[in-house]
Amino acid sequence: MQQPPGYVQPGKEELVCKLKKSIYGLKQSPRCWNEKLCEHLKLLGFRESGADPCVFTHENERKKLEIIAVYVDDLILIAETLEEIQQMKRCLSDTFKMKDMGKLQYCLGINFELNEKGISLSQKQYLLRLLEKYGLPEANTVTTPMDPNVKLVKDDGYSKKVNPIHYQSMVGSLLHAARATRPDIAHAVSTVSKFNAEPTQAHLTAVKRIFRYLKGTINVVLQYKSTGDKLMGYSDADWANDLDDRHSITGNVFIMSGGAVSWLSQKQATIALSTAEAEYIALGSATQEAIWLRQLLADLRIDTKTPTEISEDNQGAIAMAKNPVGHKRTKHIDIKHHFIREAVQAGTINLTYCPTTDMIADIFTKPLPRTQFEKLRNQLGLVKLNY
Repeated sequence: MQQPPGYVQPGKEELVCKLKKSIYGLKQSPRCWNEKLCEHLKLLGFRESGADPCVFTHENERKKLEIIAVYVDDLILIAETLEEIQQMKRCLSDTFKMKDMGKLQYCLGINFELNEKGISLSQKQYLLRLLEKYGLPEANTVTTPMDPNVKLVKDDGYSKKVNPIHYQSMVGSLLHAARATRPDIAHAVSTVSKFNAEPTQAHLTAVKRIFRYLKGTINVVLQYKSTGDKLMGYSDADWANDLDDRHSITGNVFIMSGGAVSWLSQKQATIALSTAEAEYIALGSATQEAIWLRQLLADLRIDTKTPTEISEDNQGAIAMAKNPVGHKRTKHIDIKHHFIREAVQAGTINLTYCPTTDMIADIFTKPLPRTQFEKLRNQLGLVKLNY
């Protein structure tokens, strides 16, 4: 490390400091801290989750599960009783200097609230700051994040270029909300992200519409029930959705305890030659996510003996997954997508047909009319509070 100002001695300017331990702010500091924390948690009997290295579990003397979720130096402690949580805090305080923030209410820009129904997650404060930052606190509200009648392209021939740094800042700010508590804007944010390199006025208008939608739904929260409903998945695709390169859009969501716990809206890497193929590729992404979620649930001692049900609205994709017979229309599909068949045969997942009108993942693949959008939004566990 370079010598700090005021410490340099004449004639010894070329000397540097040799560090005996990591200093806060260096690139390797988080890694050093993580190694130290993990080492101590394992000494206390906690086991690192195989699905998520930031989740630690421990079975106490009462055979009850204790959980610690870690984000750098922010820890969330979960146990059945307050006494067990206090015991966990004492064990950690013996080694680390800690600040007890009390009951979980706010972490990483997310508000947590216990209510009569269960627990709700929201980002009202974060979204209000964004509206103020980008000069949209008084903007007119809209009922959907995207206009179903507008198809965005790279260059429409008349829209003027806009400042890419400002555009990227707005889109980046929306990403945190789309990933954390607002799955209803996931597809809209994914769409406008495609134009970060050379945004135009049309793209900026689409971004501002997302903010206007959020302003009108600022009190919407992601609600989970206290009753533990089993994990349920939904997979969908919109064939050749991208007008610039004709790639399809993958969408999937997993619901548990009445709310979305995982969701995805993403352009597919390859061009699908049919609707069934696009749906089959999307189903592969959903299967991967289902396997990961099952591993995480197993670490949390939640029963995963029965197959995870994934609903799909395309009979052709379901037939391809259940029937391993080769066919001239499926020869070209990359072998990596065919692991769905293994997951079905192993009893890891169970594919069921779902009508398009009830396909929740449809909200992650295309802009929808208000009535259908609000119906699917409610099924994601997003509810509007009256305050």
